[in-house]
Amino acid sequence: MTRFTTTLVSTLALAAGLAAASAPALAQGSGHHGAPAQESKEAIKAGALRIETPWSRATPGGAKVAGGFMSITNTGSEPDRLIGGAMPRAGRFEVHEMKTENGIMTMRPLADGLVIPPGATVTLKPGSYHVMFMDLKEPLKDGETIEGELRFEKAGTVTVRYAVQPIGATTPGGGGASGKESGSKSGGGHHGH
Repeated sequence: MTRFTTTLVSTLALAAGLAAASAPALAQGSGHHGAPAQESKEAIKAGALRIETPWSRATPGGAKVAGGFMSITNTGSEPDRLIGGAMPRAGRFEVHEMKTENGIMTMRPLADGLVIPPGATVTLKPGSYHVMFMDLKEPLKDGETIEGELRFEKAGTVTVRYAVQPIGATTPGGGGASGKESGSKSGGGHHGH
């Protein structure tokens, strides 16, 4: 295989893994019986940034990828940029964008990171901007809280705690296929589709 073909196959496999992890049918049979993880009511502050409700979804056995989601508000007058991070259970951490164009879902790493414009809130959510935990060493379980780090160009490194929601959750409160969704923040012109 050429390097391009290998990269394309790897990217498609990651996208398929994320799609499978968000399938509503899996939400019914996750096999996890713990109580939903508690959302953090306190915003995490890093420089001019405010990070709210970091969360992830439980992963099915054998899954090697998971997504991380949150809202990041820039209260300052200068843009900042989410450039990376870490999570102990993951071999790699990347910042990604997922979107659908012409009926085709694509996912790509944001090599230059994700800009957080001044005065705006950027929401990382399923099907949009998100962080990727790759090469998972063990599954994420519904109800647990996983510590990780986010790295910003200006605000530096900050520790966050991801509340793990059920497989198929679409919101930090665990809403999913039933239509039980809480509102998401948005602002500025920078949000995913």
